[in-house]
Amino acid sequence: MPARLLLALALLALPAAARDLPDLNGRAVTVVTENAYPPLQFIDASGHAVGWEYDAMAEIAKRLDLKVSYATAGWDEMIPAISEGRYDIGMTGITIREDRKEKVDFSDPYMRSEMVLMVRGDEDRFDDAASFAADRTLRMAAQPGTTPFYVGVYEMLDGDEHNPRIVLFDTFGASVQALLAGEADLVLTDATAGAGYVAGSEGKLKIVGEPVGTEEFGFIFPKGSDLVAPVNAALASMREDGTLEAIDRKWFLDFKMKQ
Repeated sequence: MPARLLLALALLALPAAARDLPDLNGRAVTVVTENAYPPLQFIDASGHAVGWEYDAMAEIAKRLDLKVSYATAGWDEMIPAISEGRYDIGMTGITIREDRKEKVDFSDPYMRSEMVLMVRGDEDRFDDAASFAADRTLRMAAQPGTTPFYVGVYEMLDGDEHNPRIVLFDTFGASVQALLAGEADLVLTDATAGAGYVAGSEGKLKIVGEPVGTEEFGFIFPKGSDLVAPVNAALASMREDGTLEAIDRKWFLDFKMKQ
């Protein structure tokens, strides 16, 4: 069978969304991330940057013919850096919010997550959001400007962003270490990242109570970026053909079982 006919048949076998993807002809893009939010992105024991978002971005690059390089930045730098056009795409479990849309463009949601309460494994002073809020001796660790910070301030506590019960840290990993060290009593996190930390903690961490909110994650771009539509098309094709589900299974099931 002629090679051209074989190629045509292969293309017809693809889902419609995958067949219609734009070809960006090897365009170079720089993606910035924090590498501090397992299992979305983190540094593994071998020193390699890995995670759900890395796998998803690699697949997006393959489908669109992008050449991706990576840079790292702290959470507080992420949105300003993208807004100023220093990088092409940002990924670090960024919640889609209206106030952020004023500064950056978002992709379509690639994941929906619930906010949960992560505590030390031996915690017995509280078991839900209400009992945490009622005990004024208890403290929460958070990164300023993040969704967990705002949920803690406005949904669990008194709406005072300077409440001394919220202990601020530069990274999510540092807040978890503070929790383990007894410098804080609670870390709010999305359910997926929380499950990853709990699974790898050998009983030192656990989740208590009911979720206190939901959030949708998206990649971010400078305002007006022409990458938004192609990335959305790639995500749609990955959702349609089961690729996103396979990446979910790898990082939220198989990964936890290995811990």
